[in-house]
Amino acid sequence: MKQIVTLTLNPCVDGSCETETVHPTHKIRTHNQRYDPGGGGINVSRVVSELGGGTTAVYLSGGAIGRLLDDLLAEMTFETKEIPISAMTRMSQAVIETATHLEYRFTPEGPTVTPDEWTRCLSEIREMDFDYLVASGSCPKGLPVTCYCEVSDLARERGAKFVLDTSGEIFEATVAHGGIHLAKPSLGELRKLLGKPLHTAVEIEAAAIELTNQGNIELAAVTMGSDGAMLAGNGEAIWLRPPEVEVTSAVGAGDSFLGGMLYALSQGQSPSDAFTLGTAAGTAAVITPGTELCRKADIERFRDELTRSPDRSKPSGYTISG
Repeated sequence: MKQIVTLTLNPCVDGSCETETVHPTHKIRTHNQRYDPGGGGINVSRVVSELGGGTTAVYLSGGAIGRLLDDLLAEMTFETKEIPISAMTRMSQAVIETATHLEYRFTPEGPTVTPDEWTRCLSEIREMDFDYLVASGSCPKGLPVTCYCEVSDLARERGAKFVLDTSGEIFEATVAHGGIHLAKPSLGELRKLLGKPLHTAVEIEAAAIELTNQGNIELAAVTMGSDGAMLAGNGEAIWLRPPEVEVTSAVGAGDSFLGGMLYALSQGQSPSDAFTLGTAAGTAAVITPGTELCRKADIERFRDELTRSPDRSKPSGYTISG
């Protein structure tokens, strides 16, 4: 089993609750409150651990909310490494409006990280043992746009595989820098990266193959919500549409997808099989309430369903609405 280290530079305490209706001014009474440790890399580690894999979550933590995050992570079954910072860790909130089944998600921008804190973080990772190094989630203020480029270089120095899941200028800078084994952009992120509308499945497939052929990314898993996902690499692309389910919450679906893929890859499975498990994990995440993420039994059920009857077809009409 290969060790997976995840890095979460802008973690949060993820809160979720339900209310009948969301409205302005007056108090909104909620119920079914839940709090979980969150942020891209932490969520990936939660899924890898749920599936039985070995993982360590490295994360920045500060202030009272940071201490709450530490306490929540202490209840997890995987290893963690806290990098203390002086500023306050953020807290997010997801609210399900039961009258409409709509989900409202509130996500603060997070703390500012100092150069010394960033240097300490890199030094801590450099002393760790890993085969996969995963940079997942947004980056806090204070860090250079090249921060994940430095993480990519660190993975290269150690002979490890670097995995990237982020967005915006930092995603673009890291892709240009290269050294990425697996990237998981959403369709919107792929469009922004390439500066193309990419409205059809044919266009999306060609763009992703071209991206992986350039040499900076070996594998690109493009997620498209209910339209499924596509995995490009080695000059080829495969599609997979998830089973139809009733969506309860979209929180952590992309992180669950990545966690499922990484677990399978760490077990020596093929990229195609890892893609199937990732799709199953992402599907399993949307049927759980709030910030719960996915359950192993659901992942295995959906994986078996996808294995028996894989829907490899491109989206109907070849048109992507997202």
